[in-house]
Amino acid sequence: MIYAIIAMVALCAFVSLAVDFGRVQVAKTELMRAADACARAAAAEMSKGSDLPTIQSAAVTIGIYLGWRAPLIASPAQRLTGFAVWEMLTFLLNALLFVLIGLQLPFILEGLSDQPPATLIGQALLISLVVTGTRMTWLNTMPYIIRALDRRSSQRRRRMGWRPRMVSAWSGMRGAVSLAAALALPLDFPQRDLIIFLTFSVILFTLVVQGLTLPALIRALDVKDDGGEQREELAARRAAVDAALDRVAELAGEEWTREDTAERMRGAFEYRRRRLAARDGDGESLEDRSVAYQTMVREVIEAQRRAIVSLRNAGEISNEVMHRLERELDLEDQRLEI
Repeated sequence: MIYAIIAMVALCAFVSLAVDFGRVQVAKTELMRAADACARAAAAEMSKGSDLPTIQSAAVTIGIYLGWRAPLIASPAQRLTGFAVWEMLTFLLNALLFVLIGLQLPFILEGLSDQPPATLIGQALLISLVVTGTRMTWLNTMPYIIRALDRRSSQRRRRMGWRPRMVSAWSGMRGAVSLAAALALPLDFPQRDLIIFLTFSVILFTLVVQGLTLPALIRALDVKDDGGEQREELAARRAAVDAALDRVAELAGEEWTREDTAERMRGAFEYRRRRLAARDGDGESLEDRSVAYQTMVREVIEAQRRAIVSLRNAGEISNEVMHRLERELDLEDQRLEI
């Protein structure tokens, strides 16, 4: 069986590379489906007999690789659909896991009825404190080891003080992953009921105790948002605008492009560049003009939506046509920043 496993992992790796570099004359969507099927087939094969964590690691590696390369190999329609599907799927899976633990909890407690309640509560509290203490110790010691080993300027820019680290350590709440791992244990696994009970207790402790006290901890430590994410977003937007202007300049010299079209696009991106520069404090503020323009665009979009709905209500267009046009209007609306 080991040769079959090696062959499946190799095939999955080949499919992943083929998706990335496009060396196989098959649609990329089909290749991505094939990679997913490879990972699931390999996991099913391993679950029959031996080293399940090995094949799980291989499947996770393939998933990480495809996820990292997804911006280059997935189409805009695939990304929009994928984000919406995964957001809903994540919500449903989390809800399903907690429903399952709720259904199993009475039977788990019945299986632990021979143990004193005080012992179970003490074990749950002890494990919860160990998990929380381990995370806090790790996050408050490893940064110093990393600083000693990695002296790059990029690493120094990512350093933070002990207060943000303490907030990050206290935010380590357990949830679906821990619960799924506990529920995945075989029914005849030793102390399975106790493991699931302790896992549920840790989740309850982190969600209730840490979750409810986190705002108070942030206020007590006086931790403020340093605007790092906003600066990254602004830098990325400016880099994207610069790349767009460079590409417009290149395309302006092509025979198939129109001069007025290139000039109109250049003007739009130049305005966006000035607006982003104003956000960064490098120019006059254009936010009022931008907000007024986007407000006007939204009003126009709403007028179009009302017109389309009126046509549907009058029976002049079908629901399918209305939804197709409505989706286009929704995409336009999502581009607005107000």
